[in-house]
Amino acid sequence: MKRYKICVYAICKNEEQFVDRWMDSMGEADLVVVTDTGSADNTVAALRGRGARVYCETIKPWRFDTARNISLSHVPDNMDIAVCTDLDEVFLPGWRECLENSWEPGATMGNYVFNWSVKPDGTPNTQLIYFKVHKKNDYVWKCPIHEYLGYVGKGPEKKVFIKGMVLNHYPDSEKSRGSYLPLLETAALEEPENDRMAYYLGREYMYAGRWDDCISALKRHLGLPRSHFREERCASMRWIAKSYKKLGDAGEAYRWYYRAIAEAPHMRDPYVECAQHAYDLRDWPTAFYMADAALRITEKSAFYVNMGYSWDYTPNDLAAIALYRLGMYEKSREHAKKALAFEPDDKRLIQNLELIEQKIRESRQ
Repeated sequence: MKRYKICVYAICKNEEQFVDRWMDSMGEADLVVVTDTGSADNTVAALRGRGARVYCETIKPWRFDTARNISLSHVPDNMDIAVCTDLDEVFLPGWRECLENSWEPGATMGNYVFNWSVKPDGTPNTQLIYFKVHKKNDYVWKCPIHEYLGYVGKGPEKKVFIKGMVLNHYPDSEKSRGSYLPLLETAALEEPENDRMAYYLGREYMYAGRWDDCISALKRHLGLPRSHFREERCASMRWIAKSYKKLGDAGEAYRWYYRAIAEAPHMRDPYVECAQHAYDLRDWPTAFYMADAALRITEKSAFYVNMGYSWDYTPNDLAAIALYRLGMYEKSREHAKKALAFEPDDKRLIQNLELIEQKIRESRQ
């Protein structure tokens, strides 16, 4: 039995290719409301043909928070729960039941698993906890990009975790990130003390290959009074390390990887990235030590992004190669087999295991 009225709302532009898949997924809602911001293809007609209520809006200058707030305004006031998604995202079937089972009296926001990227076999790659389920009138969207929901309700904010609710993201690789950097620079100017925007700006400089700007911006992020989120501080340190590596300063890269590990020793990511750095330098003892330390961490972070390469074959692969180079063939084989178990058809992993087996046979002769 349905206990709540649930509305899915979204913004879109030129996303006709995603309409059917998205509507199939969102069909568990009582209502689907979409704000189109200027499509030149058949997106609007396709959505209406599938039963969505579509509004067409012009947003100038472009800001994601403005677009989201306009979209949210189209959600009827009689809806109990608003669910914001994008058209390149898909819920696993049964999401509504999970939501209704987890929602509690007084709840204002629901958190759930979001797979930002998914491997070809359907398993998660980059994973984090998301937040876009909420009571309509208790929140407004803030920041021009990497927008978030700011609480404006009258009573205490109450968040619940929606067990079993999983949203998969299938990003369009051809979609441009061209607007991201100027919008982030605007966000940083509007709120210079906002640690979240400072982090995203530094990360965007990294994506753009602007290594010196990345280092400068993320060091500023780490120095902000509100920069207390250890997992995000760790990420800043990792991107600083990567930038120094790209600039050819291996020593500074090591230094910042070590700082990242100290900041969030419970996360695999800094260990794996440091192991990869050591691998690239042929520093086999460090490569093995870091990969082994990563593998000792058995639970993903419940609060931050978990990079896919930290939880696939990569740590065991790095450990196997490092141990092989160190002449520890038996132990190398153990890790090579574990790496291969993740990707049984990977030719490189198969060949690596064969080389290790050959070395073991030669050592016994």
